[in-house]
Amino acid sequence: MAEAADFQGTSASPARRRLRRTGVLLAGAPLLAGLLQLPAASPAQAADIDETVAVSVNSLTPSIPTDGDTLTVSGTVTNTGKQAVTDAQVDLRVGQELNTRSGIDTAARAGGHQPGTDGNPVGGKYVEKFSKLTPGVSQPFNISVPVDELDLGDNGVYQFAVSLSGQTPAQPWPQVLGIQRTFLPWQPDGPDTETRTTVLWPLISTAHMTAQTGSNESQTPVFRDNDLARELAPGGRLEQMVSLGKDLDVTWVVDPDLLASVDAMTRNYRVQGEGDTTTAGSRADQELAKRWLDGLQGAVADNEVVALPFADPDLASLAHNGTAVTGSLGHLKEATDVAADTVASILHVEPTTDFAWPVDGAVDPSIVKVATSAGADKVIARSDSLDETAGLTYTPSAARPIGGGTTAVVADARLSTLFQGDMTRASASTLAVQRFLAQSLALNLQTDEERSIVVAPQRMPTAGQARTLAEALTALQGGGWTEAQDLTEAAAAKPDPGATTKVPAPSAYPSALRKQELQRSAFEQIAATQSKLGKFKVILSDESRVVTPFGRAMNREMSTSWRGRAAEAAAYRDDVEVYLGSLARRVALIEKSEMKLSGRSATIPVTVQNNLVQGVENLVLRLTSTSPRRLKIGGDSYEEQPVTVSGGHSQTVKFTTSAEANGQAEVIAQLYTEDGQKYGDPVKFDVRVTEFTATVMLVIGGGFLLLVLAGFRMYTQRKRAAREARETRSDGTAAAPEGTEDPEDPEDPEEESGSGPGAGDLEQPSDPAADTPAESADPSGTGERVDR
Repeated sequence: MAEAADFQGTSASPARRRLRRTGVLLAGAPLLAGLLQLPAASPAQAADIDETVAVSVNSLTPSIPTDGDTLTVSGTVTNTGKQAVTDAQVDLRVGQELNTRSGIDTAARAGGHQPGTDGNPVGGKYVEKFSKLTPGVSQPFNISVPVDELDLGDNGVYQFAVSLSGQTPAQPWPQVLGIQRTFLPWQPDGPDTETRTTVLWPLISTAHMTAQTGSNESQTPVFRDNDLARELAPGGRLEQMVSLGKDLDVTWVVDPDLLASVDAMTRNYRVQGEGDTTTAGSRADQELAKRWLDGLQGAVADNEVVALPFADPDLASLAHNGTAVTGSLGHLKEATDVAADTVASILHVEPTTDFAWPVDGAVDPSIVKVATSAGADKVIARSDSLDETAGLTYTPSAARPIGGGTTAVVADARLSTLFQGDMTRASASTLAVQRFLAQSLALNLQTDEERSIVVAPQRMPTAGQARTLAEALTALQGGGWTEAQDLTEAAAAKPDPGATTKVPAPSAYPSALRKQELQRSAFEQIAATQSKLGKFKVILSDESRVVTPFGRAMNREMSTSWRGRAAEAAAYRDDVEVYLGSLARRVALIEKSEMKLSGRSATIPVTVQNNLVQGVENLVLRLTSTSPRRLKIGGDSYEEQPVTVSGGHSQTVKFTTSAEANGQAEVIAQLYTEDGQKYGDPVKFDVRVTEFTATVMLVIGGGFLLLVLAGFRMYTQRKRAAREARETRSDGTAAAPEGTEDPEDPEDPEEESGSGPGAGDLEQPSDPAADTPAESADPSGTGERVDR
């Protein structure tokens, strides 16, 4: 990007230019004298040398010195070589004024001592000496110097360095063995104009909640892990973001999913364990969540809040790989629709929802199209994507009209990317703060025109990065050359007519970012899950208990936080799909074994079981005969009946059947939704028809008639025999007394043993036939009996 001092025609005032020339001359005089005094036998002073001592600047206060201040610099020097360093001395050096932003970048990248550029030591009593530095050993230093001793000139950014001089046995002459450069922003005269600066303060995390909820009335949520509690704990990343942000004038950019997750933690929740087990969240973690939300509500009360779509969907992945998959854009619309309500209900503020934020502010036409498809009309881009090509000599304002009623709000890449490294080391943090302040002041000095600048740091700063950024912003707010403003104000500022407004082509999209995107297969899996949810929800009496948690889970499947975590993203999608399938299978048909049908007609029972908590409805059960010429159902090949089953219950549906011929017929039971879609797996079973035909009935009837005739013949024979016996006794034998048993006549039907007919008697021909067959003592066969 071009800057004012890089080109002739800069708009700095004549007085300022005269002061700068004077400052350069004054600063150059001692530098020239120092160069003339260098010994000729010191070749290491004539060019860059390999550093043998590492110099770390751990603290520089104040970050923006003014007249009358005392600058205090502290840090460590470490001998990284193999030889001891003797006669060591730590010096402070004020280098040249850096008139351009690119000059600051060049100085920050420079390595080794550069005579003439690094400036001369301040010297005098503003040094710290060490008689010996042992290899591998670190020594602390602390030097304080009045700012007036630094001979700083006009407003500007000055290179400032801390160096270590000494000698080694291999090089026994005084030389600079290590140096660390940083920057001093210097503005004693105040700015001509203030830069209106917007800083985004992002509250975004990874996906923590699953689609799973408890079966109770409150639907207790289930978390993937307990990582969110660690982020909310004192010193944790999210705790630091809130505790630091409350004292800053920033625009909060929040993911509603994070707020919803923390809000869920304030009540009973569970955490996934091994296998299918879950454990209850602790009371202590619930209190952490409550305190964090309370602190956040207070922090955002007087600041602008921008709500991203729910779960921060990856706009670039969606644009490049998801738009061809049906339903993908619908998920983005849903995520946008629930964002405002979620934030408002939890933070009690009305958020702004018309901003889209692609990853790293990288845009191309497809990303802009997707970003605005759900209603956003402002896209947060970055200057290393929407690069300046018009030859401007300054950094233009952030707002750019890019067509179609869309505004690109272009964040400054230099300021936005300075806090991406490891900021746990004090030296790295200090250098980042000073470089940020230097870039901001250099930007302000480019022109007297008022501009609006946006700083958009990384989406999920670590705790160390957040502390460093907060330190830089605190110093910036006291620097005097900037004025804070909201993101909405920056987007509404008058665009610079010379600024680039053309969105880069797809080929310009960074390949490193493209490699991290969700692939088409991910969106296809999400679409498959949505299709299954659509079939499942139509049978539910209260679909919101399922649609809401699964809808939010599918939003999380598209989250930007999955970048660089492809395996974890796939596992999360699989878990959601598997859990949905397990719920759907809780409404199913009970398996049936082979059935036997004896007779011309019977009823077949089929049972539908509902193991869900809520009732199911809008279902139809169809029973189909694959052999309607042998077995008809409901007078045809199939019959359908509506099904409604309460939660935790089952319902048995009976179908009327009629046999047309003997043999075996396969029957299929299948549930359908009312719109004709199959639901669940079918149940197949065989029905064996054993009908009594007319011939069989004739045979049975003939046999029964023969039995009756035989019985009658036996009866008449016995009567005849009894009569003949009485006649014989009347001829020569006395008759037995009346009422006594005749031992010779055991076959007399009237005198059988027992108490009367039916008590142990043999069956008489006149007895009626039994209406059911006698029970068999043998084990019953397999299969079911049907109702007749």
